[in-house]
Amino acid sequence: MLQFDRIGKQFGGLQVLQDVSFTVPQGSVFGLIGPNGAGKTTVFNLVTGLLRPSTGNILFEGKDIGHAPPHKITRLGLARTFQNIRIFKEMTLLENVVVGMHDHLHYGLAGLLLNLRGYRGMERQARERARELLSWVRLDHKADELADSLSYGEQRKLEFARALATEPKLLLLDEPVAGMNPAEKTELMTEIANIRERGYSIFMIEHDMRFVMGLCDRIAVLNFGRIIAEGTPDRIKSDPAVIEAYLGKDEEA
Repeated sequence: MLQFDRIGKQFGGLQVLQDVSFTVPQGSVFGLIGPNGAGKTTVFNLVTGLLRPSTGNILFEGKDIGHAPPHKITRLGLARTFQNIRIFKEMTLLENVVVGMHDHLHYGLAGLLLNLRGYRGMERQARERARELLSWVRLDHKADELADSLSYGEQRKLEFARALATEPKLLLLDEPVAGMNPAEKTELMTEIANIRERGYSIFMIEHDMRFVMGLCDRIAVLNFGRIIAEGTPDRIKSDPAVIEAYLGKDEEA
């Protein structure tokens, strides 16, 4: 579904990514892990069009998106959540999710201003779909509450629901459990697994190893801008290069 082909990224004279290649299969949960500063966020910014690769190609369903603007990438079917939650706290949960559907609501300015039948019908369908998506993350009972009233973990789940409202083919999760307590992490793990069972493909970067190992089908490990390992969770856990990257090299060895 998503392919990184020998991607390099430079900022001035600093080489942040070097010859990075990996493939995210359709229908899978794929994880990208690595120590702080490894280049994981740069990868996500390249996928979503916030940055351009210096070398190499990024392909989504066979189409080169390496130099496409963010709005076109979203229309192709990629949606992203952010490490720092970005929701509209002064709006209700329902309104937050409906905002994510704006690219799929084609009622026009006249329909909005004149409250035409077509506008009313699409608005009703959008709200019904928004309630359905909120039910997927178990927030439908708070649909009409302000987002500012939610706990941190609930705000994170609302962000997921809004991302799903864009009807993505691939959902990108940027450190989804950052700042969560253990109970919230366990709950979110179940809900992400349920989203995957509904047919969505997921690509995540995350620091919490237990979370990644419990969810991902395949994992790539990034260290100092290079992929040092890729494979199943069991293979990654036992890979000497991965252990060294996270724990450091034994000086006595």
